[in-house]
Amino acid sequence: MMSHEPHAGAGAERGTMVVVVGPSGAGKDTLMNLAARRFKGREDVHFVRRVITRHRDAGGEDHLSVSLQGFAAMEQSGSFAVWWEAHGLKYGIPAEISVALSKGHIVVANGSRSALHRFQAAFPRLKVINVTARPEVLAGRLETRGRETHEDIMARLARGPLTVRGEYDVVELDNSGSLEEAEQKMIEILNGLLTKTP
Repeated sequence: MMSHEPHAGAGAERGTMVVVVGPSGAGKDTLMNLAARRFKGREDVHFVRRVITRHRDAGGEDHLSVSLQGFAAMEQSGSFAVWWEAHGLKYGIPAEISVALSKGHIVVANGSRSALHRFQAAFPRLKVINVTARPEVLAGRLETRGRETHEDIMARLARGPLTVRGEYDVVELDNSGSLEEAEQKMIEILNGLLTKTP
């Protein structure tokens, strides 16, 4: 993983940066989309559209697709609060989120466990939501995608723990059961942060 020195901008400490992380198959994209619908129209909750060096038709999340050259130019111009590289792609969180944070709002972004130290350096008020599921549930979901063999999936799941390592303010969200239950838990977490925001 590579990254530049992060910067969130002056006054960003008033709001809370929420980073959603979790292994493939945990359902973090789905939960974020559902939460975004529930909070639609709220001026104090923002869901980040990431910049990724991936084609816009590649599936998954709604993102701003840029070339490697375009990403490098944005990084050099200070367009990112945080950026990192993983799985052969580069991901960026737009620097303009500092405006919402300076107003005391909540900003929610899809992140990476390997980049959490960069988020922590950039955002004084950081909350991590670690979306997980039981290994057999993850394996079943990944097999349904049809992108990997059963052996590859099991090897991937055996490579590392599903928990977040490091000194972070983390809440675990188990998405092994019904999607409705996990969605409600996500909403409760975000509502709880709203009541604590000055």
